[in-house]
Amino acid sequence: MKRRVLVFPCGSETGLEINRSLSYSRDFELFGASSQYSNHGKYVFKNYIEMNSYIDDKSFIEELQKIILEYKIDFVFPAHDSVVLKLSEYQDKLGAIVISPTHETCKLCRSKSRTYEVFKNKINVPKMYKEFDKNIEYPVFLKPDIGQGSKGTYLAKSLEEVGFYRNLDKTLLILEYLPGREFTVDCFTDRYSNLIFVGGRERKRIYNGISVDTSPTIDARFNTMAKQINDNLNLRGVWFFQVKENKKEELTLLEIGPRVAGSMGLYRNFGINLPILSLYDRLGIDIKLIKNPGKLQMDRSLTCKYELSYYYENVYVDLDDCLIFENKINSLIVLFLYQCLNNEKKIYLLTKHEGDVLKLLSRFRIRELFDNIIQIEKGEEKSDFINELNSIFIDDSFSERYKVNKELNIPTFDINAVESLIDWKV
Repeated sequence: MKRRVLVFPCGSETGLEINRSLSYSRDFELFGASSQYSNHGKYVFKNYIEMNSYIDDKSFIEELQKIILEYKIDFVFPAHDSVVLKLSEYQDKLGAIVISPTHETCKLCRSKSRTYEVFKNKINVPKMYKEFDKNIEYPVFLKPDIGQGSKGTYLAKSLEEVGFYRNLDKTLLILEYLPGREFTVDCFTDRYSNLIFVGGRERKRIYNGISVDTSPTIDARFNTMAKQINDNLNLRGVWFFQVKENKKEELTLLEIGPRVAGSMGLYRNFGINLPILSLYDRLGIDIKLIKNPGKLQMDRSLTCKYELSYYYENVYVDLDDCLIFENKINSLIVLFLYQCLNNEKKIYLLTKHEGDVLKLLSRFRIRELFDNIIQIEKGEEKSDFINELNSIFIDDSFSERYKVNKELNIPTFDINAVESLIDWKV
């Protein structure tokens, strides 16, 4: 029987990485929830729940408790720093296991100043200045004591600039500027407090606080810092910390995150799936790791997911320059056609191919994919051979699509629009 896992907020980058990590697991069933009406989670979570309460609302915990009870949720994965802190506080009252460390650990990690105070004599942390310190070395970096990503951060080159930015936000810390390379170190601690995994990755390009170009980096200093953090905090399961080089190229702690990081997919594709390992650890299973060899670099960009409102039961698809493009299978169309098979929709090949169609399909190993193969002459109209109701038509030819649309009034799709037909919900 699958254990049920609720991800909140499911549309955050962390929530989306948890979705990718637990997709197709035979042991866990995913549920996603969000208080934001417009969010990406509803496009990738098959079991999607829209919440009425926001995290700071008095009714939030009560609503979450009802969801956990109604959907028989076993585990809750918090997918935002503020949510980690909130749910860790109420983890004994929710009726499901929260995948986070203790509340005290989460509270300390949420505050940069507290984190730096705890670790200042153990590992390198940034120098913290008072606003009118005479020994300030400019430029300095300003960031909120409680924050995430790069939101609300500033580089100040003078006392006047420091004053200007702190008038905007009194919580801004005045910190030593770190000009060097930046790294995230993904970690895992099991239920015995053993540090099982330490994997560093360079943050080569950062967009909106998220590492979008990252690759593995081996550095013994990561392991030393990870052990110090693990020995001084009550951590469990997946966590990470971020460091940056100072002007002497010494690694300096930026923050500790007791949650999944959005770019942990890099190590997931090496075989180290930290979110799912966190669940197995909570089930009392001892953790073992397999890491694949070779080099791997991950680059992220905005991707598109769609929700098509048109109902259809039948798909008519062209062959030449469409399903087979430049003498190769169009993998996106085949992905869609297998999705249709899973959803018990009928698939018709409608082609003006002049050669032996069956031989060509056999060559590409897709002969059995179709409910019917309709091969017509060049002078014939494809619209005359689309006889099923609730159909869509896929063809690379604009003239063919135009005729079918005008004659039958059904949706038609060019190759580059097939992506809107893909259902990514898991």
